[in-house]
Amino acid sequence: MSITRKNGPLYLQIKKIIKDRILHGVYPLGAHIPSEPQLEQEFNVSKMTVRNAIQELYQEGYVEKRSGVGTIVTRNTSFSKLSKGKLFTEILVEEGHQIRKRHLKTEWVHNEPDSELYLKFGERCLLIERLYLLDGNPYIYYTHYVSAQVDMGEEFDSNELLSLYDRIEESQITLENFRDRFLATVADDEIAPLLEVSAGAPLLKRLRSSYDGAGSMIEYSIGYYNTELQHYLISYDV
Repeated sequence: MSITRKNGPLYLQIKKIIKDRILHGVYPLGAHIPSEPQLEQEFNVSKMTVRNAIQELYQEGYVEKRSGVGTIVTRNTSFSKLSKGKLFTEILVEEGHQIRKRHLKTEWVHNEPDSELYLKFGERCLLIERLYLLDGNPYIYYTHYVSAQVDMGEEFDSNELLSLYDRIEESQITLENFRDRFLATVADDEIAPLLEVSAGAPLLKRLRSSYDGAGSMIEYSIGYYNTELQHYLISYDV
């Protein structure tokens, strides 16, 4: 996989890619991550760069280095800032599922003055389309609209586009407020082939708005879930 210095220190990029694979079940709890020589070859970097990445993961508690055995995954959940509970994808991974992200499109959107996106983000925002695969099957189709304040880097064509929320945090933006809406809908002619369902099939639609401490919208996302493949769990605090 290609990484570039334009997106920051190489070892941190590698650390985040491996961490993302752990959180999405590519490297399950108790499994070995690839050896140092394998990672050096995959990312085309030095041994020291790989070791620094593994050390970061070790310090955060995701892996444990065992002499003569290798590097073992010891934790597969994140310290999520999005809620007090676990992310839904983390629950699926703990149940033994594998979640993979497929990058579909990234482009700048120039918003018309009378449009909804202009009211949310001003003159322009970044559009990111992703497909999430559950055990290899299309499960969620997401469209993210992201404020121009967020530095998303320059590598948009990778299937392992790093976490949107990591990018927001790296841009020195703290998300303070989240608003979610859930609706029942059906697959249209555009969404149906992406999720490999029939047009008119029932889907769960999720709308998420994320704000910083000043009340500015940082991210607006629209997600479509094929709940026939896996039910979506919603937990309400009371």
